Amino acid sequence: MTIPQTLTDFYQLTKFRLSISVVISSIAGYFLAVNEVDYNILTLLIIGGFAMVGASNAFNQLFEKDLDKLMLRTQNRPLPQERMHSRTALFIGVFLTLIGVVSLYLINIKTAFFAGLSIFLYACVYTPLKQKTPLSVFVGAFPGAIPFMLGWVAATNEFGIEPGVLFMLQFFWQFPHFWAIGWTMNEQYQAAGFRMLPSGGPDQSTAFQIVFYTLWTVVISLIPAFEYTGALYLTPTASLFVLVLGGLFLYSSVQLMILKTIVAARSLIRMSILYITGIQLIYVIDKFLLQ
Repeated sequence: MTIPQTLTDFYQLTKFRLSISVVISSIAGYFLAVNEVDYNILTLLIIGGFAMVGASNAFNQLFEKDLDKLMLRTQNRPLPQERMHSRTALFIGVFLTLIGVVSLYLINIKTAFFAGLSIFLYACVYTPLKQKTPLSVFVGAFPGAIPFMLGWVAATNEFGIEPGVLFMLQFFWQFPHFWAIGWTMNEQYQAAGFRMLPSGGPDQSTAFQIVFYTLWTVVISLIPAFEYTGALYLTPTASLFVLVLGGLFLYSSVQLMILKTIVAARSLIRMSILYITGIQLIYVIDKFLLQ
């Protein structure tokens, strides 16, 4: 094993790009809660957030290493290819868990609690449920929604309506996003025994539910515009941008319901990523430049 290969395997085990995107989500939540940045807290949030997601992904791949051999997109991971021993992956997962929980505990105990809960739900509940019921996506949406609100909790040491709205926004967003992925990967998921789509397949029922949850995501994203969410609120200008972005997201999901093609599902995946990234940017820019 060369050093570049070892780093590549660590990159794949922790899903490095996904982990970084989750950290960015936490940073956005932090900025929404503060007027002045505490760089010590921000640094601990970045380290702890990355470790938290990296550990979850390491445990997930450890538990699914035999199933990953059955899917084209995962069969080249370090565990299925036996480039990494299971004990090594377990050590990395435990080590990152300790780093994550300790780093976030140094911020406050609520942040550490939510981080620990996220790892447990993802690795110990969501992962085994994937082969048993489509409700696994519902369970997995809980740890997936924690990072955005985690930044707010890290900044304020409080869980109230503001982080609750951030949590709900990312919670509902995950259903159209992951079901669109499931639509494109349905055959591979079935080969591994994963039951990811709500109706069991890429059909009208699944497409309708994608539109339904997309609509709720757009509605929740606009709640701060009505100033019912405490310190989290949007100006009319920002609300218009959020509405336009939500309209594009909803349009993509409706297109999938009409066309029911893999091309439309891939388009929705791209739009969903653009949507959640854009929403976080709009919220933060609105706080610091428009309010």
